[in-house]
Amino acid sequence: MPEPNSLPLVECVANFSEGRDVRTIEAIASAVAAVPGVSVLDWSADADHHRSVITFAGRPEAIGEAAVVAVGETVARIDLTRHTGVHPRIGAADVVPFVPLRNITLVECAWLANAVGAEIWNRFSVPVFLYDAAAQIESRRNLAHVRKAAGSLPFPVPDFGHAAPHPTAGAVAVGARKILIAWNVFLADGNVAAAKEIARRIRHASGGLACVRALGLYLPERGQAQVSMNLTDFTVTPPHVVWEAIGRVAAELGVEVATSELIGLIPQAALAAAAASGVDLRIEHFSPERILENRLDPIAMQKRSE
Repeated sequence: MPEPNSLPLVECVANFSEGRDVRTIEAIASAVAAVPGVSVLDWSADADHHRSVITFAGRPEAIGEAAVVAVGETVARIDLTRHTGVHPRIGAADVVPFVPLRNITLVECAWLANAVGAEIWNRFSVPVFLYDAAAQIESRRNLAHVRKAAGSLPFPVPDFGHAAPHPTAGAVAVGARKILIAWNVFLADGNVAAAKEIARRIRHASGGLACVRALGLYLPERGQAQVSMNLTDFTVTPPHVVWEAIGRVAAELGVEVATSELIGLIPQAALAAAAASGVDLRIEHFSPERILENRLDPIAMQKRSE
């Protein structure tokens, strides 16, 4: 029997367009957990974004089936025509990325994404766009470009399926990528113009920090503005560098940075780098369970896959 640490391990950090109905989110998470060889590591939801993120991990063959099952649950339960939320989206199951964690390459995760995309179309007739390392078209490496294209007319030809969205489930972006940190920073007030300017100045696409994607949003339930971010390679630009940059721009604009929140999990190395730099990220409701490595139990993974 192979040692647990020698087995390939893949993470999927799937984003769904439901952040208000806990029963729906729990049903999707339960469907994922029911697949042998898969463990749900974390899930979180946001009512203003109207979005949830479910993080699960397992052997490649199991994680692929779990992702397909999760999309099936969303097709049955989420009607995108009734959806309102501040976060951009193209589908009920919006983004399904595969992340290599151990003894598997990014290329192999791209192959997995390709197989999963084909199966999603075959089972549920939801068109699939492959993105990032799985992209078959260069312009689709960037998820933002996929969203822009899928939200325009005429609807683009997907990688799998017809050139028309599913009537209630839209489309889904399936990809492969490195570990990403989904992280939001709150301003002390509702100055969304300041949040948008901060986002513009720090994001890579506008000439800001490498590997940083950012949007400025207003969250009605909190009455606060937010800089919503994806750090696509924290080894290039870690969270503490982004926090300090946001603080500098905020000071120029005369606004105050309040706190931050994690969406999903964060690698230990990112926290260690912040601590070594003396930067307090002010993460709300933080606990050791939000650290990726603390949620990966190789013995438990091995038992579930037997």
